Amino acid sequence: MRTQAAIIGAGPAGLLLSHLLHLQGIESVVLETRSRADIESTIRAGVLEQGTMDILTNAGVGERMRAQGALHHGIELAFGCRRHRIDLTELTGKAITVYPQHEVIRDLVAARLAAQGQILFEVADVAIGGIDTDAPTVTFTYRGEHERLEADFVIGCDGFHGVARNAIPASARQEFQRTYPFGWFGILVESAPSSQELIYAQHERGFALISTRTPTVQRLYFQCDPHDSVEHWPDDRIWAELHARVETSDGWRINEGRIFQKNIIGMRSFVCTTMRHGRLFLAGDAAHIVPPTGAKGMNLAVSDVRFLAEALDSHYRGGGTALLDGYPARALQRIWRAEYFSWWMTRMLHTFADATPFERAMQRAELENVVGSRALAQALAENYVGAF
Repeated sequence: MRTQAAIIGAGPAGLLLSHLLHLQGIESVVLETRSRADIESTIRAGVLEQGTMDILTNAGVGERMRAQGALHHGIELAFGCRRHRIDLTELTGKAITVYPQHEVIRDLVAARLAAQGQILFEVADVAIGGIDTDAPTVTFTYRGEHERLEADFVIGCDGFHGVARNAIPASARQEFQRTYPFGWFGILVESAPSSQELIYAQHERGFALISTRTPTVQRLYFQCDPHDSVEHWPDDRIWAELHARVETSDGWRINEGRIFQKNIIGMRSFVCTTMRHGRLFLAGDAAHIVPPTGAKGMNLAVSDVRFLAEALDSHYRGGGTALLDGYPARALQRIWRAEYFSWWMTRMLHTFADATPFERAMQRAELENVVGSRALAQALAENYVGAF
C-alpha cells in the first residue's frame, strides 16, 4: 500500500486532517484500532469555538452542526449563591456551539466515505518505522492479514495512549505534565435543560458544571476524588451534591431526571513539545491534553490539523518545507495559550484540599474581579471563544 499521508487515529484530528487534505488533492489513509460503531458512539463533550465552527463549515461538514448544535452567546459563573453572565458575543463578536464530539466524528466519517476516502477500522499491531528517512512506513494487521503502508509522511492523531508519540525516541521527546488532585464525576440525564447556557460553579464543596447535549439530555459534572468509584454514588447522593453546589439564592434549581450514564475522568495538563520528528508529526491528544474546564480539547486538535494541512499543501505545491518545519512552533503558540487558560479556569473554579484560608479568599476575590471588570471578563471571553 502507498499513500502521501498515513494518518493514525480516526478521532476528530485524524478524520478532519484527512478531509482537509482530500480537498487539497492530497491522498491519505486513516488507520483506527476501534470499530466505526465504537468511535461514533463514544460520548464526549463538544464545545466548539467560532474558529472550529468556521473550519467545519468551510470544509463542507458543518450542516448538521448548524442544524442541531446549540449556539451559545454567553456562559455563567456561579459562586456565593449568585450567577453572573459573561456575554461572549457582546465582548468578542463571536459565539460557541455545543455539539458533541461523537457527532463531529459521524459527520467526518460520512464525508470521508462519501469521497471514497480510505479509513481502515479495527486494525491491530500498529508500528511506525523509518521516520528518520524519506520513506516512513506503518505496519499493521487488518482483517487477519499483515499489511505495510508506505507514505511520504506519518501523522499521529491517535491520542495520549497511542503508538505515534512513543515512536519518537525518548531521548528526543520533551514533555511537560501536571496531574490535578481531583477528577470530574460526569452524568448524562434524561431531562429538559436546566439552563440555556453553560454554568461554571465554584463552591466550597467543589466545582460543578451544568451543560446540555440535546433538548432532552443534560450533561452534568462535579468535582470528585479521581480515585473514587461510581458505585459509591447512588442517584440520590449525586442530586444532593449538585443541588448543594449550584443552586442560587433566587430559588433556581437543577432539573432532575433519569441518570443513564456515570463516569469519572481524571484531570491533567500535558504537552509534548516534540510535535515533529523526521517525517512523523503529532496532532491533537497525541501531543497535548488540557483539563476540560476551558473547553479546549477538540478545538486544539482542529487548530493543529489546520496548520498541518496548510503546511502539507504548501509542500506538495512546491512551496518547500518552511511551513512543515515551522509547524511545531506555530501549533505550540496556540497550545500553550490554551493550556494556560485551561489551567487558569481550573485553578479559579476548583476547591483544592490543601488551600489555606488566605488562598481561598484570593480565589473568591479573583472571581469577583472577573465578573466585576469588563477587561477581565473580555479576556476570559476571548480565550473561551478562541478570538485570537
